[in-house]
Amino acid sequence: MNVIEGIGMGLVLSLIIGPVFFALIQSSIEKGFRYAVAMAAGILLSDSLYVLLTYFGVSLITNNPMVEMVLGFVGGGFLVAFGVLTFMKKGMGRPNTGGFPKSKKRPMKRKGFAKGFSLNGVNPFVLLFWTSIAGLVHLKDGFGALDVVGYYLGILLTVFLIDVLKAYSATKLRTFITPKIMQLLNKVVAVALVGFGIRLIVFAAEAV
Repeated sequence: MNVIEGIGMGLVLSLIIGPVFFALIQSSIEKGFRYAVAMAAGILLSDSLYVLLTYFGVSLITNNPMVEMVLGFVGGGFLVAFGVLTFMKKGMGRPNTGGFPKSKKRPMKRKGFAKGFSLNGVNPFVLLFWTSIAGLVHLKDGFGALDVVGYYLGILLTVFLIDVLKAYSATKLRTFITPKIMQLLNKVVAVALVGFGIRLIVFAAEAV
């Protein structure tokens, strides 16, 4: 029953549109399904580490606003920098690849994993989400060890599978997207990343 409850919470988390959502869709279209799956795996590992961090240290994090402030500045700065680099990125279209860059599979997978892990990891909203979940779990008196594991597994696996589904759906649109449209999508993603980054920095500044 707690697994089902976790699946429900995972569905809610999957509907949140943030910088990782835009980056996942963009990467799937531009670099392929396998790259996006590797990115989703990186997101999964990042979330799993946050689960451990918040579950075992929820009281320390929630009672220390300095942690949120530092994460806000660092995470916001990273997103702004990543957005600027994405905006400045030039098209690399090639006729034999349908206008998309062609790279070796292994390096792409490693880069995709690192990209998913880092983008999700530096977002303080992800930390705050898992902190709230940890608080909720701690408040449930009837939750035993197996209940906690089932609940978190329900959330994590649901988010991962839906991320994979998003990547697969985006890949199907690849043949309809020209290099010019891809360039426009890159600009939109870049602006979104910068917007999220600035928002995080503002929140961090207000906490000072």
